Amino acid sequence: MSNPKYKRVVLKLSGEALAGEAGFGINPAVIKNVAEQVKEVAELGVEAAVVVGGGNIWRGKIGEEMGMDRANADYMGMLATVMNSLALQDSLEQLGIETRVQTSIEMRQVAEPYIRRRAIRHLEKKRVVIFAAGTGNPYFSTDTTAALRAAEIEAEVILMAKNNVDGVYSADPRVDKNATKFDELTYFDVIKDGLAVMDSTASSLCMDNDIPLIVFSIMEDGNIKRAVMGETIGTLVRGKK
Repeated sequence: MSNPKYKRVVLKLSGEALAGEAGFGINPAVIKNVAEQVKEVAELGVEAAVVVGGGNIWRGKIGEEMGMDRANADYMGMLATVMNSLALQDSLEQLGIETRVQTSIEMRQVAEPYIRRRAIRHLEKKRVVIFAAGTGNPYFSTDTTAALRAAEIEAEVILMAKNNVDGVYSADPRVDKNATKFDELTYFDVIKDGLAVMDSTASSLCMDNDIPLIVFSIMEDGNIKRAVMGETIGTLVRGKK
């Protein structure tokens, strides 16, 4: 078997990806499938960190409709990511993969606090590290968390696994049948054209730190491994062409 192209990666999962077709909560079959795909990568010797969103449990839009303070709504979203992270940790450990959850908001009875050097040491020991509770600050998305943590741990790539599309398109392919899929983009293209890949803060952070991003579908078994091995899937976004 050929060697993986990337030795240390950050996998970004949306909360919705864990909900499956229901769109809410955690689908046991889906989270088991995700865990099995992460296991495939870990068994290749790849150092894998994961950032999970919380949209399957709480969305800021709901808070907005309630007239809720934005900071409070964002903190609720951070707590939702902790629930998803603990569920993913349990699924991975049922498969025999040693895992650590680190949270940006301290909750020592539940998980470790995020400490950069400790996270890197876990990765070096081939433990999967799940970064929960976003950046610990309101007004920042879990996309930004993935970009920030990737820069901090010196990850070689961010793998953005989607549950409804297989890459980046010129428009929503579920709405516009004429939408064009991109094989490769720059972060400048993403920001300039307002493409729905990640928010502008995350895109700028990746661009400034020259961290490539691969956007692909999580729904096809083995795609995480394919991305790590360097196969051409989805859309590649990078700082320079």
